[in-house]
Amino acid sequence: MRMDFTNVEDVSYVSVPEGTYICQLADLRERNTRDGSPRWSYRLVVKEGEYAGRTAAWDSVAWSERGMGRVKHVLSKLGFDVSGVIEIDPDELVGKCASVKIEFEEHLDPISGIRSVRPSVPFMGYEEADQDSSVPWEA
Repeated sequence: MRMDFTNVEDVSYVSVPEGTYICQLADLRERNTRDGSPRWSYRLVVKEGEYAGRTAAWDSVAWSERGMGRVKHVLSKLGFDVSGVIEIDPDELVGKCASVKIEFEEHLDPISGIRSVRPSVPFMGYEEADQDSSVPWEA
């Protein structure tokens, strides 16, 4: 089969420009990392402004020894007390808000050669939101 991809657009998962947004966590999914540690993945929905209701990115926290620093940082910015022992259910994150930095990350699929651009959150890309996290976004 012969195919000319000259005019075929690269894949893009971008729905908002790079920047910092007040985002609300939604659609939390529980999975495991390759080493078997729990991973909570969630969708970050822009809560206000021109892009309100759009998905800014998918992100996750991994409950592994290596990931604990980021888990602590993210949970603290979502308003949880991480000064000691914490008992937390993944559903408690849904609806919480934070100010989140969104950057673009380029990925080249080694098999297909297709380049895609995806939004991502830097390791320390969370700050406390300046508003009440209990008020849901409106689509």
